[in-house]
Amino acid sequence: MDLFDYMREQNKEDESPLASRLRPRTLDEVVGQQHIVGKGKLLYRAIKADKLGSIIFYGPPGTGKTTLAKVIANTTSAEFLQINATSAGKKDMEEVIEKAKNNAGMYGKKTILFVDEIHRFNKGQQDYLLPFVEDGTVILIGATTENPYFEVNGALISRSRIFELKALDTEDIKELILRAVNDKERGMGSYNAKIDDEALEFLADMANGDARAALNAIELGILTTDRGADGIIHITLEAAGECIQKRPVRYDKTGDNHYDTISAFIKSMRGSDPDAAVYYLARMLYAGEDVKFIARRIMICAAEDVSNADPQALVVAVSAAQAVERLGMPEGRIVLAQAAAYVASAPKSNSAIMAIDEAMQSVRNEKISGVPNHLKDAHYKSAGKLGHGTGYKYAHDYPNHYVRQQYLPDELVGRKFYVPSDNGYERNISEYFNKIKVESETLE
Repeated sequence: MDLFDYMREQNKEDESPLASRLRPRTLDEVVGQQHIVGKGKLLYRAIKADKLGSIIFYGPPGTGKTTLAKVIANTTSAEFLQINATSAGKKDMEEVIEKAKNNAGMYGKKTILFVDEIHRFNKGQQDYLLPFVEDGTVILIGATTENPYFEVNGALISRSRIFELKALDTEDIKELILRAVNDKERGMGSYNAKIDDEALEFLADMANGDARAALNAIELGILTTDRGADGIIHITLEAAGECIQKRPVRYDKTGDNHYDTISAFIKSMRGSDPDAAVYYLARMLYAGEDVKFIARRIMICAAEDVSNADPQALVVAVSAAQAVERLGMPEGRIVLAQAAAYVASAPKSNSAIMAIDEAMQSVRNEKISGVPNHLKDAHYKSAGKLGHGTGYKYAHDYPNHYVRQQYLPDELVGRKFYVPSDNGYERNISEYFNKIKVESETLE
């Protein structure tokens, strides 16, 4: 590298975005992903020992895929080459392979090839790399936001170890934001800025596990916020909302606003107000609430407040919970809105929860002699000698597939636990019971 190249690199480093400047240089600086780079973990040991095989990093944006590749570049004795699958052509790949061959043949040196967005390579490009990965000409590090088992050549997959990176949690993001605000060497520490606690909490929450989004936001906030009378740049909640382009909503996931909003959401569905239900759903989604938590609340409401007045409500709620896990956000919002609106619009009954709660209370408080003999298991040898199964009437042998006989224990005969309402499908249930019982009495 000559003087001009050196100056160019220095200027590039100084003028690069905060997220790029703050990239960890060593494993000890990495925040999050301790399940793969924690001390003693496989990847940690491989990097430290400089015994890395081909790997593919898979995970959502901003979780550190490129960062880990750069850390490896700083710690390995191998030459580190990088290409981006969105722009690299065959000529670029040929040049990289030629360099790798020279490194091995002339200097006995390994070459690590980092391919960002590797899922963007077509099959032909992936096939071109395969023999060079196989014979060790290059050690491949691929990064992808897509499931590699669907998007990457199976032969490459079989020769690589897959490491899944997870979205950073809120505490990880807060640590990175504070590092950005205070670090004078690579961060924004020289600007004399200070971030309020609620602004820090808001940015960390809104980043939704994406470190790059959080760092871009705090950089914009510091660069565009005027100094206060004390000479300090104060990043307030309002400023944080502007720099991440989201209006702050009072919603603390562990505080009163969280419980108040979810309570209003459930009560709106129970109260048959789909407009209010969808509004509170939107409020929770906007604030970054866990979609699995929301889906669980909808399933509970479908069973507790709709029950058999519309048995389809639970089917819709469960399907929505499964769909939102597969789709993720933002598409998952549509599924949740459909389910919430359906449950809110369905006829209501609390018969199921009333039935199970009364039955549970009976089990806790009332002593019974046991299951009636005619209902006991009669499939084993000598059961008849104990009277088990004797006198049992097989319902399908009778009209309407119903016959009157005792099912509850002796002490509970005549007790009603499940009482269908006269709403929705439960009206049909009541009519059906009345019909088969009347006809059974007539036949007797």
